[in-house]
Amino acid sequence: MNVLYWVLGVAVLIALWVILAYNRLVSLMYRAKEALSDIDVQLKRRYDLIPNLVETVKGYMQHERQVFENVTMARAKAISGSGSLNEKAQAEDALSLNLKTLFAVAENYPDLKANANFLDLQRELADTENKIQAARRFYNGNVMELNTKIDTFPTNILASSFGFSKMEFFGVDSQAEKEPIKVKF
Repeated sequence: MNVLYWVLGVAVLIALWVILAYNRLVSLMYRAKEALSDIDVQLKRRYDLIPNLVETVKGYMQHERQVFENVTMARAKAISGSGSLNEKAQAEDALSLNLKTLFAVAENYPDLKANANFLDLQRELADTENKIQAARRFYNGNVMELNTKIDTFPTNILASSFGFSKMEFFGVDSQAEKEPIKVKF
């Protein structure tokens, strides 16, 4: 009879562990999805600011048409959001590079740099870029925690049994994207 209680006790402990581990995996998965959604919210804010910034700058820089076209094309590609997380990250990085170029070109226009609308938009966009980076770091932290749980023993047995899969990190893959922008006038 004593052995039966031990077996029952162990079975209850294993069942409790399975429930707690499963719930932890579900919680981590939803936290990672929420973090990815936060990135999308900040990207939407960025997309809304860019046309206002471009229109403000256009009034001062009529002959810098290629810069505007590059920013507009990069924004359109980023908004489409098609492809994998990695492709989306590359589109966002291209947009960031084009925005940096726009700001570098704007440095040649003293009247523009003093324009209140431009300064406000530039501040808003810089703030949004900082929020995007923070959201990406938050997402990657959640993905790291989820992926670690999925890969570690004994949770990995439970994760594979219930179909949990690792999520992709949000990052920059190519060395060219990691290099600072070189602007030549």
